[in-house]
Amino acid sequence: MRMTGKSERKKVAEEEKQALDMKEKELSEAKAKADEYLDMARRLQADFENYRKRAQRDNEEYRKYATSELLADLLLTVDDLERALALAKDPDSEFVKGIEAVHKNLTKLLTSKGLEEIPTDGGFNPLMHEALLTEEGDTDGRITEVFQKGYTINGRLLRCSKVKVMRKKEENGE
Repeated sequence: MRMTGKSERKKVAEEEKQALDMKEKELSEAKAKADEYLDMARRLQADFENYRKRAQRDNEEYRKYATSELLADLLLTVDDLERALALAKDPDSEFVKGIEAVHKNLTKLLTSKGLEEIPTDGGFNPLMHEALLTEEGDTDGRITEVFQKGYTINGRLLRCSKVKVMRKKEENGE
């Protein structure tokens, strides 16, 4: 009987070992699955964070330039006020002073919204200036007259400056 008890115990021990091995395998598979799900959750969280940041950036960009069309329309009023001031016969009259105040307040408001005048005292820049006329002279690319001021909004071109540009005289070999 002793042999039977020993063989039974051996058999039971083997079955327990197999059951333990199976449980360890199941645990290992469950842990691998859990790691896979955790990795997936982290990726999803990172994707969502990237989406949130991109949406926030896009929203800020939209707000930054949303008023561009309105500002471009208001520039026509600024142009009209500047023409009226240029034609004023009596610069000391109350009417002219009122127009100057309106012009000053409007340009101050536009500047506060990110509008900046494009400088025309330097050389001609085809990205910022539109050459309507050219005249011959001794230097090439110098702006000689401004027909309409150009503007940028927050660094982005809103309207080109319309200018007359000097072109170097062509010398004939005669």
